[in-house]
Amino acid sequence: MKTNREWILRRRPEGPCVVDDFEYRESELEHPALEPGHILVHNSVFLCAPTLRNWMDAPSNSLYPSIDLGAPVLATTAGRVLESTDDRFPVGSRVTMIGHWQEYDVVNSAVWPVRAVPEGQDLIEAMGPMGMNALTAYFGVTAVGRPLAGETMLVSGAAGSTGSVAAQIGRILGCRVVGIAGGPEKCDWLINELGLDAAIDYRAGNLVEQIHTTCPNGVDVFFDNVGGEILQAAVENINKFGRIVLCGQIAGYNESRPVQGPTNMMRFVYGSVRMQGFLLGDYEDELPRARTEMAMWIKEGRLKHREDVRTGFENIPTIYGEIFAGSNDGTLLIVTDEDAYATT
Repeated sequence: MKTNREWILRRRPEGPCVVDDFEYRESELEHPALEPGHILVHNSVFLCAPTLRNWMDAPSNSLYPSIDLGAPVLATTAGRVLESTDDRFPVGSRVTMIGHWQEYDVVNSAVWPVRAVPEGQDLIEAMGPMGMNALTAYFGVTAVGRPLAGETMLVSGAAGSTGSVAAQIGRILGCRVVGIAGGPEKCDWLINELGLDAAIDYRAGNLVEQIHTTCPNGVDVFFDNVGGEILQAAVENINKFGRIVLCGQIAGYNESRPVQGPTNMMRFVYGSVRMQGFLLGDYEDELPRARTEMAMWIKEGRLKHREDVRTGFENIPTIYGEIFAGSNDGTLLIVTDEDAYATT
């Protein structure tokens, strides 16, 4: 009999989540024969994604899921299939999926997103440079923003896991790319390491004026991970026929209430500006093409990715809290066993 370790949601966070919002639990793994289209997975890697904070709130009309109190925390995970009634994911195969903060997960793979990890790729790579955040950046830029060579593309949260990839893809596609980040160290990294044309420290003064100075010809595409005042400042500088890609609204995730949108909506009307949200799952059928193209860019040295890998199942809540403090460097992953590094 296996022991299943898990972290459950003990109470709904008020503001940023803290360790006391969760409770550690161990139980014997007992499950009946799997129903059709289900898999049993041993999780080895957990992704710390800001959107998990939304899922900890009470149910609302915002369409995202809500975790029940007393239930394991919903999360993006990667692991190995131990039992299966889904021919797409045979026993022994490795997958990334929407799972939980628990060692063993029974998942309805016919309903929840489950993606096979190809041989030759370990789970760190599958969750990092080829993972949810990177692929989200790919489709946000190429399918929603659709930048043209020579246009100006502005990216908020540009030093983060998703934003850094989005910014680089904009550069690959021939845009003048400007990143917004917090602090001179991150801004220097965007310019000197990722090759962005310019970077804006949102802490350094009037953001509307900073964007106007750095983007004197206006903004054609704004890839937004943050929302709030940063989104408003971008709207004030958006060009006619501009496109705003709504990837995330991290500025409002800790508020436990609906995130407010921008003001000055007539600018959208008279500017023929398009603002669109999206999810990675909207482009499920196009994932193979995206992975192939991104792998080529990485091999050519045109796309860089960094992972911040931590260890310890017992540390998951503490490590997750760092995503909002901005103390992580790259995609924040938690590894709980050595199977995370296997390539078959």
